[in-house]
This record gives sequence, structure tokens and C-alpha cells, in this order.
Amino acid sequence: MTDLRLMRHEPPEGCSASPLNDEDVFVWSATIFGPPDSAWEGGIFSMRLTFTDAYPERPPRCQFVSEVFHPNVYKDGSLCLDIIQDKWRPIYTVNTILMSIQSLLADPNSSSPANPEAARLYDRKAYERRFVPVRKARSKKL
Repeated sequence: MTDLRLMRHEPPEGCSASPLNDEDVFVWSATIFGPPDSAWEGGIFSMRLTFTDAYPERPPRCQFVSEVFHPNVYKDGSLCLDIIQDKWRPIYTVNTILMSIQSLLADPNSSSPANPEAARLYDRKAYERRFVPVRKARSKKL
């Protein structure tokens, strides 16, 4: 319930989350907007967070419901992200998790790919050379 209050009163920018229904606070629906200046900018990504009664000692299971082609997202939508795996700490909240996922979208970790094809195709430097100058030019015109 603490996480729910925090999410309602101080939601992270570009993210939202709440229980799927009032009767089950262990399954949440979340939405993450693709971070600006990333390959996922403009995207709206749906997720499901499933908590056990061991939370906050154990992390929730986090899985994209919408299709995400990303170096650190498995084909089933689950993530390769240290804070929901081996680096989990009970002080983390849903806000922390969603901000970390949004950060991962902006800055993939290709050295630890969950999706080898996406990691192989993703070249941040090539992306920035090709698209970031176009976005900057476009925003100057506005």
C-alpha cells in the first residue's frame, strides 16, 4: 500500500502504475512512455508487475505486455535488469523499478543482452548520428 500511495502522490515522469483491480493488490498494470531522445521515444509500453507475499524482500516479476524489441527484453516480455534480479534491495519501490526500466529503454546494456538480435542491430552511436541531429533541427523549427 505504501508503493500505491507513493505512485499516486509522486509518480515518476513518464510512468504510471496501479493494481489491475481493487480486489488483488498483488498484480499491477504499468505504463511507461518511451524516453525522449531514445529509439523508443513516442512509444507507450504496457507492463504487468506481479508481487508475491515476500515483497519487499523479493522483487516483483516485471514483464512487458506490449511487444518491445530491445536488447534487454526477452521475447516473452521479461527483462534483464539487475535491480529486479540479483541487485534487488527491499528499499526499492515501484517508482524505482519503473524509473530503472525507463532508463534501460533510454540506455540499453548490450553487453548483457536478453535479445541477441536486438543487441546486434542496436548501435547507439549510429542511431545518434542519424536521428538525434534530425530531432534537434526539428525542435528548433518549432
